[in-house]
Parts: sequence; structure tokens; C-alpha cells
Amino acid sequence: MAGPLAGIKVLDLTRVLAGPYGTMILCDLGAEVIKVERPGVGDIGRGNGPFLDGVSSYFLGLNRGKKSITVDLATDGGRQLILRLVQHCDVLVENFVPGDMKKFGLDYDAVSQHNPRIIYASCSGFGQTGPYAGKPALDVVVQGMGGIMSVTGQEGGPPVRVGASVGDIAAGMFLCIGVLAALQERERSGRGQRVDVAMMDCQIALLENAFARYFATGEVPRALGSRHALFTPFQAFATKDGYVVVAIIGTEWPLFCAVLDIVEFIDDPRFQSSELRTKHYSVLQPVLEQRMKTKTTQQWLVELEQVGIPCGPINTIDIVATHPQTQAREMVVEVPHPTLGKVKLINSPIKLSRTPSQVAQPSPELGEHTEEVMTKWLGLDEDEVEKLRRSGSI
Repeated sequence: MAGPLAGIKVLDLTRVLAGPYGTMILCDLGAEVIKVERPGVGDIGRGNGPFLDGVSSYFLGLNRGKKSITVDLATDGGRQLILRLVQHCDVLVENFVPGDMKKFGLDYDAVSQHNPRIIYASCSGFGQTGPYAGKPALDVVVQGMGGIMSVTGQEGGPPVRVGASVGDIAAGMFLCIGVLAALQERERSGRGQRVDVAMMDCQIALLENAFARYFATGEVPRALGSRHALFTPFQAFATKDGYVVVAIIGTEWPLFCAVLDIVEFIDDPRFQSSELRTKHYSVLQPVLEQRMKTKTTQQWLVELEQVGIPCGPINTIDIVATHPQTQAREMVVEVPHPTLGKVKLINSPIKLSRTPSQVAQPSPELGEHTEEVMTKWLGLDEDEVEKLRRSGSI
């Protein structure tokens, strides 16, 4: 069944993680994504392990379903090919350092002259404007500069990088949103436009509540471990055999006290609201920690769930991969690979009733679809394709 973006053609000039993650979402939703890679080298993500019989598992997940062509952007022949290809595309996505695409002669102004309807999406560390525009960045750099590391980690401890690459992944998601919005607007205006997404901007957007609190109070948010700045208790607690997460934001406090057998806290004036409980956290925390260690995680889950208190265990990746909820939502899929057999990949979390997203194909071999795209899109014959190969353009 065709996805909701069936018929949309994307020329993907991105590498590594942020850009490929955004185009991966577009591909899962049905767009035809043509990944442009450097001849003989490819996306440097192909070199990231762990490897399955020489195939990068890192690359597998981010580039499933895409087609790969090889084009050398540094050659005049390669540049001309891109300008011809964009005439057949709806979207071009790139994540070079700002200024590099202009050096190639492939910046938005140049490309839009060949296709005024093109959605030209750029993802970079700091965006196309501002004093840091030309500064390269990777995930940990923007996590640090964007503020999220300052509020991650144990209270009083050193700054900690978030365990997932949220600097890259958030940028990829916002990039996809920007492309979808621009495509929708094009339906009205008939015109393309530039989409400019900065990884640091996206970190700031993720921290909207931290900034709201700072603007309101002037107090700089800090790391609180697994705690919440506004709600208490809202954190992970050690149990007799592991950890359990409890999240109380409403009227569950008396029920929680009853389950923990600390009913004297129900009417204690220091704990009558989340704000007061947070204010008197140093008094409350030792008691809660001591009580939570008296039973196993499963025992607490049963008792807390019986009275409707939001809670859950801290699952490791292996448990999540085989969890019945994960299976019921089909979040792990097996995709046939020409050399590896069936490989497990993470499915799209976007569930649509009529035009579902899907992960149907594996990642491509380097340049696997070069001849197909050159002949079908540009009408080149075999001799012309071979001439381009000999010249080093593809």
C-alpha cells in the first residue's frame, strides 16, 4: 500500500545522522528518496560499527528504503547532474556546513533557478545565519551549547550527555516537519522555499519549559537526576531488586502515601501540593527512598497500578526489544537484505489508518541505483552513463 508521501521525490545530499534521520522519516512515509553519495567513499556513516558481515548496522537503520547514487559534487559534471536531477524532484535536503553548497554551485539560489517549486531543506549545527553559522557541530557539541547537558545528570554532578543523540535526532525530526509544512504550503502558492533547521535551535526548542521557568523566575535550571523541577514525586526510585519510576502530577498523593504506608504524610501541611513537596524535597526524599527499597519492582508495580498511580520499571534495551507492547505496536520489524538475510530494524512510530508508513526495503549498496536513476530520470543511455563514470562525475 502506498504511503501518504507517495509520488514525492527527495534528493538526499545528507550524511551521518541528523539529515539521514529526517529523510528516513520521509522515506518511511512513502517518499522516493535518492541518496547522493561520494563515489568510492559514500556516507561516512557506512564506516560506523558494529558491523554485520561488513555492513554497518548504523547505516542500515538510518537509510532503509532509500536509493543510492554516486555523484561527485566537486566536479562540474557532478554539479550539472544534480541541477538536472532537481528538475525532477520536490525536495532537496543537505546538511553540509553553511557555505559549502554555494562553493559547489548548488546553493538554494542556484537550485531554485532550475526548479522554482523545489523545497530546499538545510540542516546544520547553527543554521544559515548568526555569528556561529559557519561553525561545524556534532551531537555532543550542540547538546552542550544548547543547554540540555546542563540540566541532565545527577544533582551536583558533572554535565551528562543524553543517552540518545537528541542533538541530531531532534534536528532530523524538525527538518522533516519543515519539509512537510513547505510541501503543504506549495499546494497553495505553487512555489518552493528554503527550510533552515539548526541543531542548536532544536535543543532550545526541546527545553521550552526550562526556559519558561528561567524567564518567569530568573533562576537558572540545573540537573536534578531523574526528578522533575515542578512535580514531586516524579522520578526513579531504587527498589529491592531494581528501579521503578513514579509520576504524580495530580490528586494521587494520598493514594501514594497509603500504598507506601506513610499515611501521616497525607495531611502534613508541608506536602499538600506538588509545589510544597518540591520545596520540602530534602525532608520527603529520604523517607520515600527508604520505603521504596522494602519491596521489589514488580511488587510496587502491582500495588501502585491497582490504585491508578502512573508508574513503570526502568527497562534495558533488550527488554524493550521483546516487550509485549513493543511487539503489539510492531515497533521491531524484519526486513530482507540481499546478503544478510532478514535484519531487524526499528519501525516508524507513525501509525496511519489508510496510508500506513512502512519499512519495506533495506539500506542500499553504495551507488546501487545510479544507473537506474540516470536512465529513468534523465533519459541517459548506457554509453552516457559509462562516460560519466570514466570522467569521475559518478
